[in-house]
Amino acid sequence: MIKDLGKYAIIFVGLVLLQVLILNNIQFSGFINPYVYILFIMLLPFTIPGYAILGLSFLLGFSIDIFSNTPGVHSSATVLLGFLRPGIAELISSREIIEKGNTPNMKQLGFASFLKYTIIAVLIHHFFLFFAEAFSFAGFFHTLLRIILSSIFSIVIILASQFIIFKN
Repeated sequence: MIKDLGKYAIIFVGLVLLQVLILNNIQFSGFINPYVYILFIMLLPFTIPGYAILGLSFLLGFSIDIFSNTPGVHSSATVLLGFLRPGIAELISSREIIEKGNTPNMKQLGFASFLKYTIIAVLIHHFFLFFAEAFSFAGFFHTLLRIILSSIFSIVIILASQFIIFKN
């Protein structure tokens, strides 16, 4: 991870800028809000220590919170995702891929495993994010519809980014 620090810093800054400058301005009828900044957490190596995942997750969420004026909502959702990420990794990949310290991208995991990984991570993040944002179960089905539509849109963008980066 130390030798790739520059690469991860560029990914961090790039995803935060993409989210804040472009994707936060995309809203279709208030239902679709793509949040692809979580790709940073998803692409961290499998062998990164837990405290580093949680710290980077908080820093990522806090950055989005500052620019979006949402105090703590994104921070808490990204820390939850960072906390659950090792368990998600064990669900979708073999022990030897995790122990090698590979980066969980589409090239390393294959399409099917990366799709499962993305779907689980995005649904966890979006479910917590949208219900924390609503802070009520009064509009449960409205919030659930927002989660589903935003998740689909976010998953498509994340998969498209992987196809663009690893096009071989």
